This record gives sequence, C-alpha cells and structure tokens, in this order.
Amino acid sequence: MAEFYYYDETSDLPYTEDHNSGKVVTEKQLADLGVFYRHVETEEGVNKIAKERNYKNRDVISLSEETFPGGKEALSKQLDKFFEEHLHEDEEIRYILDGEGYFDVRDSNDRWIRAKIFKHDLLILPPGIFHRFTLSSTKYIKALRLFKDRPKWEAHFRSTPGTEDNIYRKNYLKAVKT
Repeated sequence: MAEFYYYDETSDLPYTEDHNSGKVVTEKQLADLGVFYRHVETEEGVNKIAKERNYKNRDVISLSEETFPGGKEALSKQLDKFFEEHLHEDEEIRYILDGEGYFDVRDSNDRWIRAKIFKHDLLILPPGIFHRFTLSSTKYIKALRLFKDRPKWEAHFRSTPGTEDNIYRKNYLKAVKT
C-alpha cells in the first residue's frame, strides 16, 4: 500500500530515491488537498470508481529502461520532464498494475508531499494542483490511466509565466480553501 510523507529536500540522492523525511502525511491531509487515494485489489473495484467518477476512457502505460523507446537515456530525459513541477487542466488518474513510482504534490505551505505508490494503488490528482512524477529506483511501473473524455496530457509548468493565473489553478486554490 502507498506511503505518504514529506519529501526530504536536503538529500543529495537522485529524485528516484525515497527522500523520506520521516514525517508521515495522512490520507486525510491528502484529501484536504483534493487528492483521492484508494487501495483497490480488483478490476471490479476500479471499474466501480470509474463509473462513479464518470471516467469513459482508459489506456495502459508501461515505463521501464528496457521497453522505453530510445532506452535508458531517453527514459531519463522523459523522467526529467515529468519531474518538473506542473499542473494539468484535467484530473490525473493512475491505477498501478505493477511496479512503483512517486507522485509529489504541494501542500498548502508549498512543501512537497511524496506519495510512493505500488501495485493496486489508485491515485487521483485534481486539476490545478502542482505536482511531479518519477519512477522509483526500480525504474519500472505499469499503470492504467483513466480519462473523463478523450486522453490528453498537457502540462502547464510552474516556471512558465502566467501558470499561477491559470483558471484551473485558481479554481483549485478556491476549492481547497473552503
């Protein structure tokens, strides 16, 4: 099952390592940020959540050094991109079929919370939340991606001027303050 904790920013280890500060974060703290987490053992359970949340489409993605087009170097470059802080205008939904990885999200004090996710973990990030993703040191994950409409993935990077003014960011901030 998933582990949630504050990210240790003082560590010099690669971002694919745990960076566990030892300060635990609860599922309630994540829920207060709009992050939905469930450990779901069966496809039937995933399908029930998908129906409740009106997800219509899905696909499977697998990331590993062995299977990524271009190999280890290309995957490393892609992980650097995934690890750059960004937001999406849609929910980001991942159900882990195999392997493990990390999603980092910002709390209300702009500190990183790390979610280490494993097989059978379902994580949903709300539109407008700043986050990033990386594989663990195992460099392997297979995940089911769910979508409300047709699949799309457009990142709005925090480093880009105007991203803080994105309407989805503003709506997110309003939602978590109420």
